[in-house]
Amino acid sequence: MAAANLADLVRSAAESEPDKSALVDGEASITWADLDRQVNALASGLRASGVSKGDRVGILLPNSIEFAVSYFGVLRAGLAAVPLNTAYTATELGYQLNDADVAVVITDGEHAATLRDLDTVRLVVVGADDGGWAELIDTAADPVDPGTDGEDLAVLLYTSGTSGRPRGAMLSHRALLGNLDQLSRIGPPVVATDDRVLLVLPLFHVYGLNAGLGMVANSAATGVLAQRFDPVDTLAVVRDQNVSCIVGAPPMYVAWSMLPDLGESLASVRLALSGAAPLPPAVLAAILESSGHHIFEGYGLTETAPVLTTTLCSEVAKPGSVGKPVPGVEIKLLVDVDDGQLDDGEDEDPGEVVVRGANLFSGYWPHGEGGPDEDGWWRTGDIAYADSEGDLFLVDRTRELILVSGFNVYPREVEDVLRDHDAVEEVAVIGVPHPYTGETVKALVVLSGGAAADADALIDYAASRLARFKCPTAVEFVAELPHSLTGKVAKGRLRESVQPST
Repeated sequence: MAAANLADLVRSAAESEPDKSALVDGEASITWADLDRQVNALASGLRASGVSKGDRVGILLPNSIEFAVSYFGVLRAGLAAVPLNTAYTATELGYQLNDADVAVVITDGEHAATLRDLDTVRLVVVGADDGGWAELIDTAADPVDPGTDGEDLAVLLYTSGTSGRPRGAMLSHRALLGNLDQLSRIGPPVVATDDRVLLVLPLFHVYGLNAGLGMVANSAATGVLAQRFDPVDTLAVVRDQNVSCIVGAPPMYVAWSMLPDLGESLASVRLALSGAAPLPPAVLAAILESSGHHIFEGYGLTETAPVLTTTLCSEVAKPGSVGKPVPGVEIKLLVDVDDGQLDDGEDEDPGEVVVRGANLFSGYWPHGEGGPDEDGWWRTGDIAYADSEGDLFLVDRTRELILVSGFNVYPREVEDVLRDHDAVEEVAVIGVPHPYTGETVKALVVLSGGAAADADALIDYAASRLARFKCPTAVEFVAELPHSLTGKVAKGRLRESVQPST
């Protein structure tokens, strides 16, 4: 019987591989049978605590066994998980918790302090004597029936949107399971049952959450957890834990390409994947030369749960390409042919990527705006072309998102913060190329008459209210900003005139 709830995958893995390690976290590990028991206990405890079916539960934890227990436990309870970025400030977290109407957050002692002032949120603190966590997972409970179907909300993931404020993308069980099924139809397997998969990408990000943790559960494989990426330490984990599958992002491979003995460290690896941002072709070539491994690239979005294409589906993995659609995903490129009228493009005509498949989200929280149209198609806002063999190459974005190490930064959110500084009269934020993070945030600032401020002061001001990856790494003071006829800052002209930050 096909799974209707993502947490069913844990139960299936426990039935097929009960004594196998599900997750390894340093010296700690947990079998699939024990993970299933703790997931069931947490689900039962949450339901008994008065949380109702469909309610949202925040998860503010680093990559850990406790994150997995929390995530699958929330889903098994028939609730919706709201994974939260552990780098976020109280202001950023408060906005998301309030917007999603979250009443309970599962967190740890380190991050609980950030949430203490949000007195409308009940905390379940991992490792605390009075946090309630131990009582929940130690409870012997009968199997929980979540009472969900495929279209019920499973995960609410906040991603930057055109409004300038992060919006909650509503991912149903159907969408998440759909993408896992699509990936499972690729041969050779993306994740096989005997794989040991490196899970260092943040589990609060859709890529690490579903393409990483979700695929591990779907295949009853073993996930090897790492809380943060340190090039030397993480490569040692790959070697010492005999990792066979890496679910990675460009900054990882950029850093690894500079280390000696890379081939020896990657000797156990069967498959290495990269996504969330473009991988520089020079880095791909360096990894191939030093280790013999080709890095297979993919493309996706939070709203697509996440994978749309991969070079695993291509006849040849071409540098700079993100490959072909995964099985079950349809893609067309729409081009503006006449006064805003859109039509299908020809080979190598750049067009907007429009997608359809079982993995698409249900629109943005809370009413489903911005989701797929009545025929199931959704416009990504990304511009690409396909070569004569059907391989996709991304060339631009119609939206103004900045991708920093694969994380979305919306310029308006940063601009709103900097504009509140007393010395700032006007500000424009753009993305510029960066050798390690793909892009970085640059602010062009017009100071108020008579005011004085230096770049470090503005960067520190932004850091007090924004996660570090959203903060400018460069500030340029200008006499004025260019404007369009309608009075908007002409970002296109700015991008043409500024120099990249390094």
